[in-house]
Amino acid sequence: MMFLRKMEPRARLSLALQGGGAHGAFTWGVLDALLEHGRFGFDGISGTSAGAMNAVVMAHGWISGGRDGAREALDTFWNAISDTPPFEMAVPDGRGDGALVNPVMKFMLRLSSVFSPSELNPLDLNPLRDVIEAQVDFERLRRRCPLRLFIAATQVNTGKLRLFRNHEIGPDALLASACLPTMHHTVEIDGEPYWDGGYVANPAVFPLFYECASRDVLLVLLNPLRHLTTPKTADEIRMRALELSFSANFLREMRMFAHAREYAEAVPWWRRGRLERRLLAANFHLIEAGELLGKLAPESKLTPNREFLHGLRELGRQHALSWLNEKSGCLGNRSSVEIDGLFN
Repeated sequence: MMFLRKMEPRARLSLALQGGGAHGAFTWGVLDALLEHGRFGFDGISGTSAGAMNAVVMAHGWISGGRDGAREALDTFWNAISDTPPFEMAVPDGRGDGALVNPVMKFMLRLSSVFSPSELNPLDLNPLRDVIEAQVDFERLRRRCPLRLFIAATQVNTGKLRLFRNHEIGPDALLASACLPTMHHTVEIDGEPYWDGGYVANPAVFPLFYECASRDVLLVLLNPLRHLTTPKTADEIRMRALELSFSANFLREMRMFAHAREYAEAVPWWRRGRLERRLLAANFHLIEAGELLGKLAPESKLTPNREFLHGLRELGRQHALSWLNEKSGCLGNRSSVEIDGLFN
């Protein structure tokens, strides 16, 4: 059993959770380990797509039963996803790496390059909506959530980021955050059409900096910061292009933080204002599974098979436990990752 470094119970942490379809089960494992550890609290959670699902489900469970309730809610949600047709149908990917692919979802992905969602799914059937509405009491979440939530979606007609905060979050906000326009009907909220938040923020980090009291932000990333191979097939190229578009704004935002901190460090201490002091006090931390998830077939993001999801959960737990053992002493004191070297 891995020994975990003990921490002061008053330490608080904000979370930035990246989207990535079924790969979000890795984040499930990370959150499960953090909640089990129990030596620090949480302040804000910013999430996009699958990251948004994890954030809202965790917060919902927290209201009902604290840390244990949050763990149980995440477990129930991801198992419900794996048991919902056509999500549960999967077969080995044929590459010998143990990963699975969903032939139904893969076929739909191919059709989506030719037909629009309204042509493929004129009744707008969405099993994910059924799971979300069954698992989360949104009215209670809006009234009682003790965590600050920031759910990212993209305004289709302006290209602007929309952040849904606690009092605004409902099923449509979550579905908007995860709305791939080639696969799903555009989600309309108060007359405004929305697509997947990954186009403009995957995830948004700035609300954790400006609106939360915690000095520590943990980035949980699903997309590799560096790929080991170059895509060659048409499907691989298309999926890599989508992934790059979903990472661009996040990488740009983190470069901005790195440059801003460099600027703040150059300001003499007696001239530093509130912004400079906040920048220098901020601590960044990172848990990622980039290389491991990057080796999987792109279609695996559309394969929420139970065996596959539980494998990703265990992978996330292992990474989180290693981080807790090696880096948790940095919380409240210093960054455990150098963002200048990582994102510049």
